[in-house]
Amino acid sequence: MRFGLQLGYWGAQPPSNVGELVAAAEETGFDAVFTAESWGSDAFTPLAWWGSQTSRVRLGTSVVQLSARTPAATAMAALTMDHLTGGRHILGLGVSGPQVVEGWYGQPFAKPLQRTREYVGIIRQVLAREGKVVSDGPHFPMPYTGPGATGLGKPLKPITHPLRADLPIWLGAEGPKNVALTAEIADGWLAIYYTPRLAGMYNEWLDEGFARAGARRSREDFEIAATAQVILTDDTKGELDRLRPFMALYIGGMGAEELNFHAQVYRRMGYGDQVDEITRLFRSGRKEEAAAAVPDELILDTTIIGDEAHVREQLKVWEQAGVTMLLVGVRDAAQFERLAPLIQS
Repeated sequence: MRFGLQLGYWGAQPPSNVGELVAAAEETGFDAVFTAESWGSDAFTPLAWWGSQTSRVRLGTSVVQLSARTPAATAMAALTMDHLTGGRHILGLGVSGPQVVEGWYGQPFAKPLQRTREYVGIIRQVLAREGKVVSDGPHFPMPYTGPGATGLGKPLKPITHPLRADLPIWLGAEGPKNVALTAEIADGWLAIYYTPRLAGMYNEWLDEGFARAGARRSREDFEIAATAQVILTDDTKGELDRLRPFMALYIGGMGAEELNFHAQVYRRMGYGDQVDEITRLFRSGRKEEAAAAVPDELILDTTIIGDEAHVREQLKVWEQAGVTMLLVGVRDAAQFERLAPLIQS
């Protein structure tokens, strides 16, 4: 099992120590570095800026949001990154949720599975460069012939020859249909809030996709990159308390109350009553109470926190569950020093 550094997206200001973290990740033996986007900083620009100081680690997005760019624009960014990095780019994509898609990007959220399939198919065409890129739509018709079209559009293929036709595309997916689609059309699954306890359920979803006609990969060459906090500490309670507000935000306040994919993930884990209570408190402005309502076991289901012996034991559990890479957030160089023996052993 390999390790990836998850840098995430920026808060109110750019983080100040990322260059140091990226350098430490490469030196420590991390396999990859990932950036993200939400509705502030984008994913590609920081990846290119900080990635320019690396020579070995793979550089990925986790994730680029589909509605932020047309599939052709995303393909252009990906093939550019792949050339600049000498073939080290991983394109991680996700549909986001209706609050962001419709509220921020001004695009319809309907039919996310169909949109994802179509989007990835167009990117594959661009990267293959076997002919002019065309798509019958209905979501991303190329050439565009709908309302307002001039009728002058024509199929094109990229001027720049992509470095790799098989540039890896990983999908961020949380629900059963999305995960099955990921196994069918992608090279890897970016799993957020993964728990080894439900590996059997995830495998059923994945196997459905692998079994479909024309599936791109099999389990043997498919990557599962699970996001997880890995924290070496003798103060487990202190770390749990630090994480509670973040968990309350994602479970109770992220996305629309009627459709919060993160909350649905925890419902599938068996925390339905707790999710309802956290959501009720958070949505009523009682954020501290919402954080206090996050139980220890909910956090520990999707994180690895404890002393070195416990962390080593849990890393084996996650690997045996099928995870090929852990995407971890690291706050400072000191945390890298603590993680290094685990990664290099």
